Amino acid sequence: MTIRFKMMIRVRFAPSPTGGLHIGGVRTALYNYLFAKKHGGKFILRIEDTDQKRKVEGAEEYIMQSLDWCGITPDESPAKGGDFGPYRQSERLDLYQQYAQQLIGAGLAYYAFDSPEELDAMRTKLQEAKAANQQYSFFNRLEMKNALTLTKEEVEERLNSGVPYVIRIKLEGGKTVMVNDVVRGKVEVNTNTMDDKILMKSDGFPTYHLANIVDDHLMKITHVIRGEEWLPSAPLHIVLYQYLGWETPKFAHLPLLLKPEGNGKLSKRDADKHGFPIFPLNYTDAKTGNVAEGFKEKGYLPKAMVNFLALLGWNPGTEQEIFSLEELSRVFELERISKAGAKFDIQKANWLNEHYLRATPAKELAAYIIKRAQESGYDCSNNKALAIVGLLIERSTFIQDLWNNAQYFFVSPTEYDNKTVKKKWKPETVDALNLFVTYIKVLQNPTAELFKQQLEKTVNELELGFGKVMPGLRLALTGQSGGPDLMEILVVLGVEESTKRIEAAIKTIEL
Repeated sequence: MTIRFKMMIRVRFAPSPTGGLHIGGVRTALYNYLFAKKHGGKFILRIEDTDQKRKVEGAEEYIMQSLDWCGITPDESPAKGGDFGPYRQSERLDLYQQYAQQLIGAGLAYYAFDSPEELDAMRTKLQEAKAANQQYSFFNRLEMKNALTLTKEEVEERLNSGVPYVIRIKLEGGKTVMVNDVVRGKVEVNTNTMDDKILMKSDGFPTYHLANIVDDHLMKITHVIRGEEWLPSAPLHIVLYQYLGWETPKFAHLPLLLKPEGNGKLSKRDADKHGFPIFPLNYTDAKTGNVAEGFKEKGYLPKAMVNFLALLGWNPGTEQEIFSLEELSRVFELERISKAGAKFDIQKANWLNEHYLRATPAKELAAYIIKRAQESGYDCSNNKALAIVGLLIERSTFIQDLWNNAQYFFVSPTEYDNKTVKKKWKPETVDALNLFVTYIKVLQNPTAELFKQQLEKTVNELELGFGKVMPGLRLALTGQSGGPDLMEILVVLGVEESTKRIEAAIKTIEL
């Protein structure tokens, strides 16, 4: 069922530039994008860079490049601009201070001057007492050093003298907060289990909790679609909306991406263990300089990745598995997102990549072969490249497989599959190849059918089966034991090259 909304749908993807964009983040961006496009809305990219200590140079650019590669194009962003900017939180600090002061003025937030040592002592005391709530909360804040326990004059003195402080939300105890989530349904939380979270840090930057609420309101975000790791924070965010007198957006918390085995959240370690990427593009670690291979560089096509990620936690309600980005934008519904985590099935990604690779126009793939050949110093005509693509496409998962598997079309084998040599290279094989060479030497631009006729003539004359000759012929031409149609390989190589390789093999391989 398609739900139509009266208001303009506005959603946002708000990553932190603290490293490479995890593939789970790409899925979050994709779901936001699809939902916006389904309803004729806007998709916003906002950079949440308030954690200045963890900010990584170049990470913001990496995020934008990753989304661009996938075709997930924001309608508003730091690069594109828009009517609701700036789109970097570090450029919106005055706004957060304004609303933090509004909360303080209303008695809904307060200054806290506790030192790290005092906070540690508080936690230790609560742990030893086995308190139900072991956080800075309604139950113990009157024992701490804050504006609720200090006089107004003492607070002013500390503020004026530069004593470090944070601003905390003041939660009322014993209240029930209702989270009505599109994916999870209704979730009730009692404020007695919550803590007075920090809204403004001692460095003057807001925490995620305040900044994202202020930004979502001012940017007119209607739906907050984000990972389920933020679900525990949703009650606090709803309270903040209530404190500020703002309408609460709809929430949809997405299921986790799980390890291939299904037990636990997918991590880079899991990806490394199973030999697949975790980032959309190559990512260079700023500290170590190590490069993590991306899905793009691994050979995955953006269409395949988008299709794959869309099906990780969402289903269309039909048997259809192949979707373009445009098709997804028409059929995507938040209500069809699963609550359960989604196993990261890389084999499904490979299958989809094979599909999209085979759907790529042959002329594009031929151009790739020609480019790689030229880079390696080989000549390659368009006809030859097209023939290679036709022979190898069904054996390729990634585009680079085409080139990697095509080496024998450009270089004569210098080594031969040892197992095939031992099993199939016999005196009668050599006799047959010598005779076959005499037959094909006189041919002019032969077809695969004509080559086949000469081979049949050869085996009939020597009274041999094809099984006695074909493995040796393939070995001589390619050095390998298997591959595409042998007669078509002969056509691509041509009579002269094929003859040269067969004669070289006869001289090189010992009986």
